[in-house]
Amino acid sequence: MSNLKKIIIDGIEVEVDGAMTIIQAAEVAGIEIPRFCYHERLSIAGNCRMCLVEVVGGPPKPAASCAMQVRDLRPGPNGEPPVVKTNSPMVKKAREGVMEFLLINHPLDCPICDQGGECDLQDQAMAYGVDFSRYREPKRASENLNLGPLVKTEMTRCISCTRCVRFTTEVAGITQMGQTGRGEDSEITSYLNLTLDSNLQGNIIDLCPVGALTSKPYAFTARPWELTKTESIDVMDALGSNIRIDTKGREVMRIVPRNHDGVNEEWLSDKSRFIWDGLRRQRLDTPYIRENGRLRKAGWGEALAVAAAAMKGKKVTGLIGDLVPVEAAYSLKTLVESLGGTVECRVDGAKLPAGNRSAYVGNAVIEDIDQAKVIVLIGTNPRTEAPVLNARIRKAWAHGAQVSLIGQAVDLTYDVAHLGTDRQALQALVAGAKADQGGVVIVGQGALRDADGAAVLAEAQALCEATGARLLVLHTAASRVGAMDIGCTTEGGLKPATDGAEVIYNLGADEVDIDAGAFVIYQGSHGDRGAHRADVILPGAAYTEENGLFVNTEGRPQLALRAGFAPGEAKENWAILRALSAEIGATFAWDSLAQLRARIVAAHPHLGRIDEVADNGWTALPRAQLGNAAFGLAVTDYYLTNPIARASALMGELSAMAHGRAQAPLAAE
Repeated sequence: MSNLKKIIIDGIEVEVDGAMTIIQAAEVAGIEIPRFCYHERLSIAGNCRMCLVEVVGGPPKPAASCAMQVRDLRPGPNGEPPVVKTNSPMVKKAREGVMEFLLINHPLDCPICDQGGECDLQDQAMAYGVDFSRYREPKRASENLNLGPLVKTEMTRCISCTRCVRFTTEVAGITQMGQTGRGEDSEITSYLNLTLDSNLQGNIIDLCPVGALTSKPYAFTARPWELTKTESIDVMDALGSNIRIDTKGREVMRIVPRNHDGVNEEWLSDKSRFIWDGLRRQRLDTPYIRENGRLRKAGWGEALAVAAAAMKGKKVTGLIGDLVPVEAAYSLKTLVESLGGTVECRVDGAKLPAGNRSAYVGNAVIEDIDQAKVIVLIGTNPRTEAPVLNARIRKAWAHGAQVSLIGQAVDLTYDVAHLGTDRQALQALVAGAKADQGGVVIVGQGALRDADGAAVLAEAQALCEATGARLLVLHTAASRVGAMDIGCTTEGGLKPATDGAEVIYNLGADEVDIDAGAFVIYQGSHGDRGAHRADVILPGAAYTEENGLFVNTEGRPQLALRAGFAPGEAKENWAILRALSAEIGATFAWDSLAQLRARIVAAHPHLGRIDEVADNGWTALPRAQLGNAAFGLAVTDYYLTNPIARASALMGELSAMAHGRAQAPLAAE
């Protein structure tokens, strides 16, 4: 029996699933119904009453369209489809009454409110409200909450839509917010005045339809109409979350998420959202050359000449950092290989097999998690490695998926069956695997960094083959998959690549300790560990300052677009390498980013299919002897994983707070 039902909304007949609510059916018909509490990714609360509609032939009062399903509507007397009106006199009067009630206690402080210009309450008061109020009594006031350094609160503005409570409880998986009291005394509060302990808390800023929850770092700095908006890709983890970068002049003022159902839905992790203050600090804005043990400023011509002279006739190795776009990695690979050297992108020591995309990416897409009945996590803590992905796993768990974990026992915000911490637990799971279980196996970088990393990956592939599951390799570096795709690997990994190297060209790899002896050329955006070790520093652009191609953890190529310009003398990364190739005498065959991309796509066609996940096939790795060690974790401090984060004062504060929470509380003497 078909679940499809016909419904007529404002004269437009549509056929929709009977389980849909009227507000969803209206969206199918192209009709917008105002709402404050309803959100398609959260449970239905039905408490703002702004979405009232008239059901013809139904009750004599308006109905809440967010809470009434199409299948509950009665057909007409002769079996005609039910009729709903969203703009009748009854509805208009009801909405005006609701808006009048919402504004009873709402302070009219729009000129000093950060939500001004992008406020749902402003917009809907203009569209559906009236220009007067019958309320003459004093307004109620509420005390503000301290939710931490990210979310600023003005609780007097709160209209009790409970979106923040539902998000933190259902999506983020924390229980620190709730609503207390009844009637005029009801208010949103935090349990025992706790600050929020989540890597996703910034999303309640986007969800809040009024100015009750706003961004604390962004407060009072800009208005939305002053900002230039650029759609881009986040590089703080390998998920490839879709973002919008808002700039004012040359400064990045804020970063907000864009909707992409296949990647990040409409959520964004706190590091990705608030990292922008790190883009302003400790920037490299001019070339440097080390003389007599000290770095001195130099011009581009001199710095490139010194770098070229150092590289000619020497054994050169290129290292590719975590935030490098594909174009820069391809340029470095071309340059170093023209000198007879090799390039390595697996700078964390992960044993990812070159050339086998089904092993270093897997054959699952992120959306497979939604339908998975069984999810197995191996050597990973997705709550810190990819918080938005962890929210998707939590959603699958809430819908009945069984989640198992092999590795360190960590709090993932949902129930997991902890099967063990070491390789023996993985072998036991493979040995007892049953066919047709389906599901997704997620392997983290913490499982692949030891000497037997390739054998662990082979074992995970064997588990997939035995159960019919799909494999997803969860990377921590945004640049890793793209660099693997274009072959930035050395046989044996990082150690053979750097052993005996006379010159190391370090392209933004700040998590690597380079031994004394080698001449180091560092190209990057921040004065971090790599710059401290360098003999020549070439200042490059950050991810917000150049157009770049990034391939996310599932193998989806996406374009990051330039939102501003690099400071001082800093240049785009591919352009620096193009200039250096001419200085060395091995000039590249391209003069523009478009020509470079054409060369990359000709060699690797799947990189030209933007926002498409290529079919990786399936090539099983040979199974080998596993060691006895327990699985480690790839990310120990979520907030300080890259040079931009380490330059951010806000990330330092959040890291200190996280360490403080992790310490065992002391009893009073």
